[in-house]
Amino acid sequence: MLLVIRKQRMKVKILNKSILVFVVVIVGICGSTAIARTSAEQDVRKAAQKVFEDLKARRYDDLYNSLPESSRGRITRESFASSLKRAEDFYKLERLEIAAVRVSGDIAVADTTMFGHILKPIDSEGKIVAQQYLIKEGGSWKVATGDRTLVRRFLAQNPEFAKKFPVRPSRVLINRDGRWIDVSALRQGRSEP
Repeated sequence: MLLVIRKQRMKVKILNKSILVFVVVIVGICGSTAIARTSAEQDVRKAAQKVFEDLKARRYDDLYNSLPESSRGRITRESFASSLKRAEDFYKLERLEIAAVRVSGDIAVADTTMFGHILKPIDSEGKIVAQQYLIKEGGSWKVATGDRTLVRRFLAQNPEFAKKFPVRPSRVLINRDGRWIDVSALRQGRSEP
């Protein structure tokens, strides 16, 4: 009888160890997937922040290099820098807030709010609430937000991503007497991705 009880206890110990090993393996797999997802999201955040810092510091060559290859193929470095320089007199960027970041393979979207000071046509605090689309190329994230053609193509190739995270038009707001006023409707003739 004592021998039977010992054998049963031994079987229970082996079963418990097997269950423990199984749980550890499953948690490890799930944990490594979560870590990979978190790492990709952090990489997207870093890329979006770097682009903002380059724009704020007027490092237009660095900004040009952060564009996807297909975007660089459609605009020269000089034209790109020239168009950004023309806008310098209209605003001064101050900070970027990055909210939710979603990644699916080689496409990502980050919900951002860019704060700054509008200089022309009126003097006011301003902010732009926008989705920043990023494409992974050559192992690094490239900002494709301004390239509507590229964004549409990637979303067409990734319908599940497009369904989960549909394109939202950006919003431009100004601060008047402590209230944020949406002036997006004033941007006539401008289409979104």
